[in-house]
Amino acid sequence: MTDITTHIEENTSLPESGQLVEVRRRQWVVTQVDGNSLSRNLRELQHLVSLESIDEDAMGEELQVIWELEPGAKVLEKAGLPTISGYDPNYKLDAFLDAVRWGAASNADRQFLQAPFRSGITIEDYQLDPLVRAIGMARVNLLIADDVGLGKTIEAGLVIQELILRHRARTAWVICPASLQIKWQTEMQEKFGLEFRIVDTEYIRNLRRERGLQANPWTSYPRLIASMDWIKGGEGLRLLKDILPPQITYPRMFDILIIDEAHNVAPAAAAAYAIPSQRTQVIQRLAPHFAHHLFLTATPHNGYQESFTSLLELLDDQRFARTVMPNEHQLQQVMVRRLKSNIVDSEGKPVFPRRELKCLAVNYTEEEKSVHQLLRDFCASRMASVGDSRYAYGTKFVHILLKKRLFSSPAAFAKTLAKHRETLEFGRKQERKAAFDERILHRAIMKAEEEFANENTADEAVNEVLELNGTLTATLTSEQRNLLDKLTEWAERAKDIPDSKAKAILAWLRQYLKPDGKWNNKRVVLFTEYRDTHAWLQSILAHNGFGGEHLMVMHGGLLPDEREAVKAAFQTSPENSPVRILLATDAASEGIDLQNYCNYMIHVEIPWNPNVMEQRNGRIDRHGQKESAVYIWHPVGKGFEKTAASGHKPGDMDGDCEYLMRAALKIDTIREDLGSVGPVIARQIEDAMLGRGSALDTSATEERRKKASRFLAAEKHLQERIKHLHERLLEAESDFHLAPDNITNAVKVALDMAGKPPLISRSLPGLPEGSVFDVPALSGSWSQALNGLNHPHTGEKRAITFDHALMKGREDLVLAHLNHKLVQMSLRLLREEIWSIDDVKHLQRVAIKSVPGLEMPHAIVWSRLVITGGDHHRLHEELTIAGGELRTDSFRRITTQRELNQLLETAVSQDKISDTAFAILKERFTKNESAIMAAVDARSRDRLENLNNTIERRKQSEIADIIHILDDLDANIRKELDEPEDLQMTFAFFTEDEKNQLHKDKNALRARLSRIPQEKEQETATIEKHYADPQTRTFPVAVVFLIPQTKAWGAAL
Repeated sequence: MTDITTHIEENTSLPESGQLVEVRRRQWVVTQVDGNSLSRNLRELQHLVSLESIDEDAMGEELQVIWELEPGAKVLEKAGLPTISGYDPNYKLDAFLDAVRWGAASNADRQFLQAPFRSGITIEDYQLDPLVRAIGMARVNLLIADDVGLGKTIEAGLVIQELILRHRARTAWVICPASLQIKWQTEMQEKFGLEFRIVDTEYIRNLRRERGLQANPWTSYPRLIASMDWIKGGEGLRLLKDILPPQITYPRMFDILIIDEAHNVAPAAAAAYAIPSQRTQVIQRLAPHFAHHLFLTATPHNGYQESFTSLLELLDDQRFARTVMPNEHQLQQVMVRRLKSNIVDSEGKPVFPRRELKCLAVNYTEEEKSVHQLLRDFCASRMASVGDSRYAYGTKFVHILLKKRLFSSPAAFAKTLAKHRETLEFGRKQERKAAFDERILHRAIMKAEEEFANENTADEAVNEVLELNGTLTATLTSEQRNLLDKLTEWAERAKDIPDSKAKAILAWLRQYLKPDGKWNNKRVVLFTEYRDTHAWLQSILAHNGFGGEHLMVMHGGLLPDEREAVKAAFQTSPENSPVRILLATDAASEGIDLQNYCNYMIHVEIPWNPNVMEQRNGRIDRHGQKESAVYIWHPVGKGFEKTAASGHKPGDMDGDCEYLMRAALKIDTIREDLGSVGPVIARQIEDAMLGRGSALDTSATEERRKKASRFLAAEKHLQERIKHLHERLLEAESDFHLAPDNITNAVKVALDMAGKPPLISRSLPGLPEGSVFDVPALSGSWSQALNGLNHPHTGEKRAITFDHALMKGREDLVLAHLNHKLVQMSLRLLREEIWSIDDVKHLQRVAIKSVPGLEMPHAIVWSRLVITGGDHHRLHEELTIAGGELRTDSFRRITTQRELNQLLETAVSQDKISDTAFAILKERFTKNESAIMAAVDARSRDRLENLNNTIERRKQSEIADIIHILDDLDANIRKELDEPEDLQMTFAFFTEDEKNQLHKDKNALRARLSRIPQEKEQETATIEKHYADPQTRTFPVAVVFLIPQTKAWGAAL
């Protein structure tokens, strides 16, 4: 008997998960089958079959085919039990069984965690919470609202990984700010082994070159990343409309939608009523076509009920509706919110560092103060000229820009002032046309206020505003021209030399980084908003002994590889990398991690936007910070005292600086409410800097926030929950045989089977012997396993470990997790042995153990059990055991799993027995093979019967849940609609647009209410179909003989 019979079924036979097939003259294993009916009449149906290559030179290659349309597609039926022609050492069979076990990831038991063992990072216990919740949800809709720096990307990655492993998802889209696209792509690849592709104009161009003009990027690959601003209009939106169905499909067309910085897609907060933005509208169009949603934001609530409930509706439109405020229980079902201050270790000590805000005392000169006043006078005069005319909006924007640039640097101010003057003096040479009206200016300003990943693009948007404003605004008076002359004279003279703030920064660097004229091992990040300031300060640092290899820069003009090289150098130990100063712009560094060896930061200018300030601070105040405190300096005039008011009011330079510093202090105290209070502070800063106010009062907003605080409360009993999560992780590690030694064994066996050099044990200080290895030089397809081993900065090849616990705080090691290429290829090679025929197989898939007190030899068969539901959806898979006594002339099945497990637990590896003893085992096994297979099949039936209850309970639970959720939605909408509308319309300050939006929202609620009955039927039918008619498929994979521990059987005593 051979491992595989070459019986080929006709093409009308549909393959099932786990089967071997031949497609395009190559062999593949079926990983998933998707169809649209339970019927087996294949002449009317089409099925999408996902395949994974088992060829050594194409390991891991994936293919999807429409089975009924694929010429020459064949199912190669496996024969069943392995041939008993020899036996393996037990450690080899253990490696094989572990590989099969780790490949059986769909588990009906939702207690098991698998994704943490397939990630290349040290995971904190609290980061498991979203994962545990996700496993228990039929449709995963989670708002992960953790504090900045807690690791929301990691938490989302774990959920994505788990859903893919369990065959609950295949497609995943990440929609995020443009500046975070590379970070998402890199982290998903490096930390989870998941390839994502960034969809942009260049991607489309390349795709069409490869696949033709009709290729659509949104269906080109299962895992995609796109910018929320690119997708909201133009070609991105047009191509999206081409592939989205007009109605929601059951099941949904796509699987997982991840929105990072999700507050950006909530409707914009207007004066009285939130109005959907373009970002909101595109997500409204997109979100219903995904089964699962993960929204990530540290600031979920901006203080407007309509905006917050709209965000919730985008997340889960079956649980929430816009304008309808949920109750606390409903929100807790979908929201995960932890603050850094709440996270403590097992001893109750804070896990995250404390944050201390410091003053960078600047001794501003009288000339600098006078220039500040000149600009104030110029702005006041210009505002008086335009009054309340249509020019005022653009003029205000330009004045804010000039003021922020002056606070930043003379160089930034000089450039913008020169452009502004040019547009004022020469922009009116042509007659203004009707098209150049304030509507165009408004659109240009909105564009300029967007986030840009490249400062050059931002400058272009600003210049467009300046040019349009120069065309529209009032003519310069002689007084204004005189003020401009004075400002220009100073700016041109000062733009190439250090100002007082630059001198203060130089003094700081000497004190903290070169205290005795020699560099120490401390590092600092200097953040600025503008590329012009960045270039100006870079030159000053270089000319004052702070350049060369000790200074690195990061700005939007860097290529992705250059940016990663800078990050790698700064994140590497100071012992190995000489860089001490990182000069960065906001556009280049959003979402980048800089905390490994840096706990100092300087704001070159204090941001007027609290979110920008918190994003900067979060680069070093985050998960992975090794120091107990981070220190952040802000420029302020000499003599400022945090605890005492100086009497300075906004207006002069000292007053403005003090106001900005007090705003920074205020922002630090309301970090957990930044989404609602931050915009108020931002508006008040603008008013104060333009001379229209001096208050820093957020009391009204904080009062409104308190009313919503019960919805956004951080989780209670967090420590108990974290302890439970840790226990779950340990449980999964034990049940799935995921101990580091087992993974090490699997890789060693696979390398030996492939004829590759073995792992080389290596000693590193502080680590146990035998836990760290050098990977040898590998050729052919195995060379992929070397990717990522070289240190990103030094380029030196690093050792690997299979133990997560050893990775904490180390950069000289690479974690070889289950999805690491080396481990992945090893496990595939081992699993491939299931299909190997006798003359090429590397493993017998047979082992021998001895058991004390055993009187008769036993045969235990390990099998892979796959249970599928409707449309061949994989519901469950596991390794099972069946077996019994091998008597001289018969086989007696052992029916209890406890007895079989006890035999295996007491068994001792027996890697060598006499030829005679093995011949007896072979003879008895062959004689009783049909009875043994009957025992295997009986075990599968027993297991299905047992699991049927679990599957049925889950099905009924999911149906009850969706009915309950939709009933709650029905009741909440009816309650909202019963409220008299005229009460809400009495607000005289509602604009026409806001009133129209309110009417639209009411009509949308009525339409939503009418769809609920049909939705209940459709959702129930979808769930019923998913779990319909569970079927088993059993793949015997290995045999273990248990022999008496006696000399007669050749057992070692």
